[in-house]
Amino acid sequence: MRTSCWMAIAILTNAVAGMPSHAFAMQLSMTTGGRTTQPIGHYEFCKKLPAECTPRGIPAGPAKMNRSLLLKIDAVNSAVNAAITPKTDMEVWGKDEVWSFPNGVGDCEDYVLEKRKLLIAAGVSPSNTLITVVRQPNGEGHAVLTVRTTAGDYVLDNLESGVRRWDETVYTYLKRQSEKNPGQWLSITDGRADAVASVR
Repeated sequence: MRTSCWMAIAILTNAVAGMPSHAFAMQLSMTTGGRTTQPIGHYEFCKKLPAECTPRGIPAGPAKMNRSLLLKIDAVNSAVNAAITPKTDMEVWGKDEVWSFPNGVGDCEDYVLEKRKLLIAAGVSPSNTLITVVRQPNGEGHAVLTVRTTAGDYVLDNLESGVRRWDETVYTYLKRQSEKNPGQWLSITDGRADAVASVR
């Protein structure tokens, strides 16, 4: 999946924008399905750094949402977004789909890996910091970080300065890491898929 992570999010089509708000009513947490394909970039990343993709004990329940957690995830999102200059894998590595911790530059997956690392270091369970693949309204692929909380799933995004709950974003959600095993991926049942874009 090739991504254009630094591009501005396209405006929803008139047909979607004109739909009543109840058409987008969602539950606060994503509904995941069965196992699905692991992105090739993540597969290669796991081969290089297997500890990043190995289960770390029994998965925790969703993180308790409170002011402290919200400030923490917002601060990490803002800090990483400000610290990294967006560049494509082709510009940095000369090839596509290289997932890596960024060294001042990177694309959306690199932002996500850095945010996940910082949140885990700050005490958020790995089972609650999940790399997630989405589709933008313009059809481009993209990666964001999902934080599972008792108030729903929150999204950290290099295209957005603020943190939003997943059902408040414009994306179609395709798949994410399993909370039980970060090396495995699960499909996402996105109730807005028919309204926004069909899942390939």
